[in-house]
Amino acid sequence: MNSPDNMQVSEVALSQIFWQIDRQVKANLSRVLAAMGKHRVGSHHFASVSGYGHNDLGRATLDRVFADVMQAEAAAVRVQLVSGTHAIACALFGVLRPGDELLAVAGSPYDTLEEVIGLRGNHQGSLKEFGVTYCELPLTIDASVDWESLEQAIKPETRLVLIQRSCGYSWRRSLTIAEIERIVQVVKQQNPHTVCFVDNCYGEFVEDREPTAVGVDLMAGSLIKNPGGTIATTGGYLAGREDLVEMALCRLTAPGIGSSGGASLNQNRLLFQGLFLAPQMVGEAMKGNALIAHTFERLGYAVHPPAADHQRDVIQAIKLGSPEKLIAFCKAIQQHSPVESYVEPIPAGMPGYDSELVMAGGTFIDGSTSELSADGPLREPYVVYCQGGTHWTHVAIAIEAAVKAIQRLSIESAET
Repeated sequence: MNSPDNMQVSEVALSQIFWQIDRQVKANLSRVLAAMGKHRVGSHHFASVSGYGHNDLGRATLDRVFADVMQAEAAAVRVQLVSGTHAIACALFGVLRPGDELLAVAGSPYDTLEEVIGLRGNHQGSLKEFGVTYCELPLTIDASVDWESLEQAIKPETRLVLIQRSCGYSWRRSLTIAEIERIVQVVKQQNPHTVCFVDNCYGEFVEDREPTAVGVDLMAGSLIKNPGGTIATTGGYLAGREDLVEMALCRLTAPGIGSSGGASLNQNRLLFQGLFLAPQMVGEAMKGNALIAHTFERLGYAVHPPAADHQRDVIQAIKLGSPEKLIAFCKAIQQHSPVESYVEPIPAGMPGYDSELVMAGGTFIDGSTSELSADGPLREPYVVYCQGGTHWTHVAIAIEAAVKAIQRLSIESAET
């Protein structure tokens, strides 16, 4: 079994990587502080209005701060956005019209977008039912963007290109900002009117730039992932060109209301503070991921990304190879969670997903993937995806238990 001494070997070996992550945290935090100072954030911005949400000074100021932090023309942070998928759906339905083409350029989109697009499910008002066509550019054999085919895939009717930054539930490398910038350049050369949209979930603050700094027209994400700093209780965001953000908000609320509606429900202080904490929380998650990768590489498992590689989001994938190991891993994570450690994860269906999932995450915010969680679909090759972590030492404790559980399972299997 992997002893505490072996875990310490991993921690020592990662000291240089940890130092580099800390430098990244400092740079991103400087950007947050500059935006908050520029817009003179004060305690009066923590107050909220009720009812329609008109003239919410705190919400309006947070939108401007968030836009600067995300290096975008405009942004909207709303508690009415129930998830990252909801924010993405608002963006897609806000921009696309009947007869338009939606083109996914980084392989298949995340599972929860399949019903939004219309790849499965019927009679729920998908993009397909509204007359939007969908095309998909498969990844190459080495799971990277097919640059040669991308040039040929952009057509006059291609209204929006969907760029999924994170790997989702696929065994591929997440996209770097440099790769996203190259996609935008290729798309705009072929059709300058095509909107480049990024699903930015899990990617915020991982690098020193966001997609909207390199030409992306619109992006969306969840506040119970990176930018909420583990304390935002709900919500999502949109950022990009001002006209496109407003179009998306008209889907969230209604045409004619758009950005002027939506009470922030006394959440402003948490949203401001979560944004301030976010770079540090992302840094801790990245440290935890590096530790996970290094530990499981030493045990002979394939991991994505490898410990020595630059991280591209806050997801660490481990190919465990069997449903039993996947379940055992998640059970160990749950047992070492601060909330509901007594709960036993079991595979089950979940709205928006095609496969049964096993999920672990005793988090203070229900479903928060900025806190430590682990999950995976019950399908080959049985990969577990670890996300988040408020501090890497918690990740170390939980992963040590997960290693022991998996090795115990291997011993028992060998004996039988």
